Amino acid sequence: MTGPMILRKLLLVGLLASLAACGNSSPFGSSDADAYERNQRRAKQQLEANGVLQPKRESIFDLFQNRDDPNTTIEVNKYLWTAAQDVLSFLPIESVDPFSGVIVMGYGTPPGSNRAYRATVYVRDPALDARSLNVAIRTRSGPASRETVRAVEDAILTRARQLRIADSKL
Repeated sequence: MTGPMILRKLLLVGLLASLAACGNSSPFGSSDADAYERNQRRAKQQLEANGVLQPKRESIFDLFQNRDDPNTTIEVNKYLWTAAQDVLSFLPIESVDPFSGVIVMGYGTPPGSNRAYRATVYVRDPALDARSLNVAIRTRSGPASRETVRAVEDAILTRARQLRIADSKL
């Protein structure tokens, strides 16, 4: 097992743990628990469909077998990746996975505001367009408004275009 594979799996566990921490489940309401379970199943299905989750290992000796497809490459757009870090620079980075395009950021307060935000950015395609970028933003009291998420996505896309234009002038 190579170092990048181990790193990728550790980051996946961290991502899943952070996704679990973002849930709105409450031990007092069964409807909240049901919604939490549905969200967990949906997230697991998406990870399996994207090929992020590996098949379950049966024994300790399965750890030493290389089951990964060597022809699989995952690419992310470098301008979106850098722009997301630039725009959300007021948030501390908790974990990054450049192989799958996930940046998990902790709580931070933007300049001129008193509300703390937390963000997860997913750059899933090498193309520089809005479909390649997913941003999830939370406050301490719950999900941020759609307008806030949209404004952050627009700022990241604008900064990515600026970086690409500056890069082409070299």
